[in-house]
Amino acid sequence: MKNLNFRDARRLIVAAAAVALLASLFILSPSTRAMDWNGIEPLKSRRADVERILGKPITDQPGQDGTLHFNVMGGKVTVMFVNARFVTTKKLSPDFEGTVLQIVLQHENSSETPESMNLAGNSNFEREDTQGGTIFRNLKDGIAYTFFNKRLKTTRYSPTSRQLGQARK
Repeated sequence: MKNLNFRDARRLIVAAAAVALLASLFILSPSTRAMDWNGIEPLKSRRADVERILGKPITDQPGQDGTLHFNVMGGKVTVMFVNARFVTTKKLSPDFEGTVLQIVLQHENSSETPESMNLAGNSNFEREDTQGGTIFRNLKDGIAYTFFNKRLKTTRYSPTSRQLGQARK
């Protein structure tokens, strides 16, 4: 009888370890949280966090939900915030009002190409060819790259599709 209990206990331990492993992979998976840029994360960071990290904006459109513009090494950054209208439209919890909605980096003189970033043929990204450029989007991870003349022009960090789903009331 002791062997049977030992086997049952061992099976239980193995099953618990497997569940713990899967849970940790899920929690640490990049798709469970938005990609952050420079410590700023969509649906988490707030205006005070952004200003603490980037300093005083060069342009500040008034209001808690305004848009901030910054000069940074290599280009410009625009940070947009969740406003009451977005909360209502997307049926989000009101707690998300005032958090970062999107971070847009405008790259000056980037040498990055879709090939150098391993985006061409990457099944995680949806490719859209536009007049003069190409956009690579990964809505699951909340990131999009825009290329003009085969050079990186913008990078957009947004909430992941999973985050938006979890943010709903």
